[in-house]
Amino acid sequence: MNEYKTVETSAQAEFVEKRSRFIGYAKPVATSEEAVAFINEIKSKHWDATHNVYAYVLRDGQTRRYSDDGEPQGTAGIPTLDVLLKEGLTDVVVVVTRYFG
Repeated sequence: MNEYKTVETSAQAEFVEKRSRFIGYAKPVATSEEAVAFINEIKSKHWDATHNVYAYVLRDGQTRRYSDDGEPQGTAGIPTLDVLLKEGLTDVVVVVTRYFG
């Protein structure tokens, strides 16, 4: 059995920086379909947010995906993906919702 590191359960955290509100979500997933369903769930929940940036990493097929969702190219999705990769996490999806303040 190959060992790997992921998140155990879904989690959420929130903070305010320079009047912008950030809400972070993380969830363990095993497939792209699960990741996309979770991303769409958060986008629906926060349809009025300025941005819903995401990244996910899957062991299956070495899949890595991200989106800046309207933030300047390379300033949100790639850094989010980098955090997952640097922490060695896999089979996980992260969505960061931003309300510009």
